[in-house]
Amino acid sequence: MGWSASSDNRPVLRRAATSLALRVADAVDGATGRRDPLVPSRRLNFVGNSDFRATGDEFLGYFRELAGLSPGDRVLDIGCGIGRMARVLVGELAAPEGSYDGFDVSRPGIEWCRERYRGTAAPFRFAHVDLHHGRYNPGGHASADSFTFPYPDDSFDLAIATSVFTHLLDGAAQRYLSEAARVLDPGGRLFSTWFLVDPDRPPDPAAALFSFHPTGGAAQVTDSEVPEDAVAYPIEWVRQRLSATGLTLREPVQFGSWSGHPGLSGQDITVADRV
Repeated sequence: MGWSASSDNRPVLRRAATSLALRVADAVDGATGRRDPLVPSRRLNFVGNSDFRATGDEFLGYFRELAGLSPGDRVLDIGCGIGRMARVLVGELAAPEGSYDGFDVSRPGIEWCRERYRGTAAPFRFAHVDLHHGRYNPGGHASADSFTFPYPDDSFDLAIATSVFTHLLDGAAQRYLSEAARVLDPGGRLFSTWFLVDPDRPPDPAAALFSFHPTGGAAQVTDSEVPEDAVAYPIEWVRQRLSATGLTLREPVQFGSWSGHPGLSGQDITVADRV
């Protein structure tokens, strides 16, 4: 009788096949000289389905056009991951004023970045924070709801949070907004991406990438088993929370295409100013 994969074996086989395909693609890049030392191998790239290089390049344009990125900015990358945004900032920031600091719950991502971001024109520093996160650090001990960013008050001109608030529940999201406001200098900017629920722009049920459901708080989620996998917030809640922390939302918001409507990027983009 011929062998057939049982349903129990299929996930393992799929992971093995995916791993092999990624190893082959990485090997081809190495052999053809196309490997960028600041682009992680596909097996280490845990930032979702988007293209690591293309997404970073895309957002560099938004940092310039929407948030006024300049070479002398002191930049904080909230949830920096494995350096998707750090890579594109290397050629933008310049000493002595310009600098970059990033932190993340993923120790492998931080260790990878520390090894590679040496000798840059502006200092690039990376910090690991052992926070519990259901998706990216399920073994973490501390709670994001009470986390204090490891930086003094008024330390940065620009804080960026790409695909961060889309993975944070109410308490953590409020805390991160408060901490972002604290570490920004007066006149500083917070650039962040969201899934925003706007009654004036409801998702198209036939085309939206996600369907969100209430949790009993402000957050809406797609998966009650792993709620941090994708999180949305009412746009009015975001406005109110920004204002409460001393940040003023710039209008108009740049809506994304996740909702099934045309958008500037995939997620919704906001820029807020520290008053």
